[in-house]
Amino acid sequence: MRAWSRVDPAYFQRLNLRAHELLADVPLHDVWMVELPGGGPNRTLADARGFMSGENLMSLKPVVRSLFQLRAWLGRVFRWDSTTRTPSRQSFIHRLSDEDRKQSLMEPGSPDGPFTVIYVRPFEAVSEIRNATVHAFSVLAFEPCSGGYRLFWAIYVAPVSRLTALYMALIDPFRRVLIYPAVLRHVHQSWCIAHQESAV
Repeated sequence: MRAWSRVDPAYFQRLNLRAHELLADVPLHDVWMVELPGGGPNRTLADARGFMSGENLMSLKPVVRSLFQLRAWLGRVFRWDSTTRTPSRQSFIHRLSDEDRKQSLMEPGSPDGPFTVIYVRPFEAVSEIRNATVHAFSVLAFEPCSGGYRLFWAIYVAPVSRLTALYMALIDPFRRVLIYPAVLRHVHQSWCIAHQESAV
């Protein structure tokens, strides 16, 4: 049995997360989960999040790296992607309270690969990306469980135009069959190596 898979959104929504309130008016597109065995006590999201950085993802299969590169190329050709990092008026950063900002371990608005950080907490992180195709949010949640930890990865997508639905329909097969499984497999295997556990 694989240690990573898509999961019922209701299973994710039971978690006590600030993201549920912050993104209450944004459709939840899908949720993934990966089991992280062992690791010892007092682990936090930072222990798993680092394995998802751009530098660490360079070891993914060539076909997956090629898909990332293709998307970047299409973004340049069709001018889908903004060249500025300044949060737009539509950014959910403007929904943060003073307390949200104080609790964040990273400055809201910091770069997070192609995304922008909204906030990072010990067990939860939200980043967003807005371009000509989508206004999307990546939510990571980390929880202890029997025998280790679980990392949840939820994607929320708000439409920005009629292009959004078509765009998501085109990329979803690649996301769900190739990209997300590859990323979560990498996280699982990297975690197991770091904590000397047996990878599935």
